[in-house]
Amino acid sequence: MRAMAVDVKSLIQEGAALTERALEELLPSLETVPASIHGAMRHSTFAGGKRLRPVLAYQAAVTIAGALPAGIERLGAALEMLHTYSLIHDDLPALDNDDLRRGKPTCHVAFGEAIAILAGDALQTRAFEVLAGLDSSPAATVQIIALIANAVGTVEGMIGGQVLDLESEHLKPTPELVNSIHRAKTGALIRVSVVAGGVYAGATADDAASLDLFGRKAGLAFQIMDDVLDLTEDSAHLGKTAGKDQATEKATWPAVYGIEQSQRDAARLIEEAFAALEPYGSRADGLKAVARYLVERKN
Repeated sequence: MRAMAVDVKSLIQEGAALTERALEELLPSLETVPASIHGAMRHSTFAGGKRLRPVLAYQAAVTIAGALPAGIERLGAALEMLHTYSLIHDDLPALDNDDLRRGKPTCHVAFGEAIAILAGDALQTRAFEVLAGLDSSPAATVQIIALIANAVGTVEGMIGGQVLDLESEHLKPTPELVNSIHRAKTGALIRVSVVAGGVYAGATADDAASLDLFGRKAGLAFQIMDDVLDLTEDSAHLGKTAGKDQATEKATWPAVYGIEQSQRDAARLIEEAFAALEPYGSRADGLKAVARYLVERKN
């Protein structure tokens, strides 16, 4: 299969549908007591996300194994739970204080701040419960849990990136600061989605290193374009409040380099990411197509 022949929209839609089915099975129903928190968890989880992190995991697995391994949708669902947890908490009044996410009211707007906090906590803990039961070897399961826990944590992980983002508001952004925030806050979960998908499919240490390099480059490119879209698209297209980064004087890539240079940097990073996948030939076409989509999307 040639890279140009990949129907990336269908690939993403199929991966999203696979993830949706797993999430439906793995999350408590609306009738499960206490219903309020399960309603909040489902409100944010099923608000219409693209499921890009699970799709990256699936395509990384295909890159390693040549086909989608059985049961990997549970890994994808766990990654999406963690992503959704981070969004719920990011939107809280104490953090980004946003009332729109994926085109719908944020969790704390719909259910109150206390339930939103607990819904985020519950999604995180449920994600690790699901990861512990993956249909992979014990060694691979432990490796995946360790990788994901690190990527969510405080040292170059998602939570640490959020802290840097908060503390940098109203400060003059520097290239070093913006790079640190982006690689941790958003890039870490994208990177580990790729690596975890590969490990699930039987990646060697060398494979994992190649996927890690790809994920680092693609993750940074994704966040750079997210910064650009915040400045160039309106709220209706984004599904979240546009112009928020500029209004709160956040440290963003365009704030340091400008929009045009940011777009060039994202394109360059994707090409560098592709270079890490050269040994895998056409098996990596799907993963490359998704990465290309990350920098060409409009929302």
